[in-house]
Amino acid sequence: MTKFLSSAALAAFLGTTGLAQAVEFKMSHVRPQGATIDLELKAFSDTVKEATGGDVDIRIFAASALGDYTVVQESISVGAVEMATQPAATGTDRQMQIASFPYLASNWKEARKIYGPEGVLHETMAELYQKQDITMLAAYPVYFGGISLNREPMTSRSTDPNGIKVRVPGIKSFQLTGEALGYIPAPIPFSDAYTAIQTGVVDGVIGSGAEGYYASFRDVTKTYIPANTHFEVWYMIISNEALNGLDAEDQAALKKAAVDFETQRWVVAEEDQGKWEKRLADELGTTLVTLTNAELAAMAAKVRTDVWPQILGDIGQEWGQSILDKALN
Repeated sequence: MTKFLSSAALAAFLGTTGLAQAVEFKMSHVRPQGATIDLELKAFSDTVKEATGGDVDIRIFAASALGDYTVVQESISVGAVEMATQPAATGTDRQMQIASFPYLASNWKEARKIYGPEGVLHETMAELYQKQDITMLAAYPVYFGGISLNREPMTSRSTDPNGIKVRVPGIKSFQLTGEALGYIPAPIPFSDAYTAIQTGVVDGVIGSGAEGYYASFRDVTKTYIPANTHFEVWYMIISNEALNGLDAEDQAALKKAAVDFETQRWVVAEEDQGKWEKRLADELGTTLVTLTNAELAAMAAKVRTDVWPQILGDIGQEWGQSILDKALN
């Protein structure tokens, strides 16, 4: 009877027999083709292919072509998909909500300290992924989140939203943040979000940032509020089966390419955020609501008071608080 092996298992077999190995990995991400992450991952794929002498060929699948990011993470856990660069899915482990804790960082300097290579969130997320038989290769800082509306605000201030209904991810922290800021949150899958806005089921979105709204919601973003709701970080992950199927030299080359990928992203991410906010205004005519430091501080204080205790209760008070203490130290 013929037995079929996964690409990772086949690579491991070929490695033990001394034959040349060449594997093809699928890499999923959530943005459309041509988006920043799509172009950066294609460059990363080229780097890995060259560094491994053609042993590892990473095919990029844009726009959640392999499934919603929650499904993809589960697929990576069992080795059905090899790689992804995407948000952490909290469905299989509620502790992963720590990655999107609202108003944890206030600026890019704080974000790098908390989420960067030496940060407590970097280490914590790597540990949580390992519990799912997944290796985290790199963090990918995206932006500080904001609020997109398919209408002009009821007032000129986002701090007075007057119960506007907005789509939020199916993650408790986003739902609670929306409520704390005065919105009516509606958990809707990302794949259905655009239609929900277009048809008037909701009037906007909480959970993304300027680049995300430009990439996926540009036609329904009339107002953008840079409220710094959360710091968005995606993670480059690989199934342990796929990683362990590579020989030591190719593993090292892949890991080094991932570290370099993350290092470069931290250099350009802050500038990138400003660029996308400008494109929303200049190209689409989106109204950008300017918030004062005092308004941002008031929003952060309210969310920390109202929302943080509830999230900690959901993910584990002692465990979560220990991470927050390290992050804020």
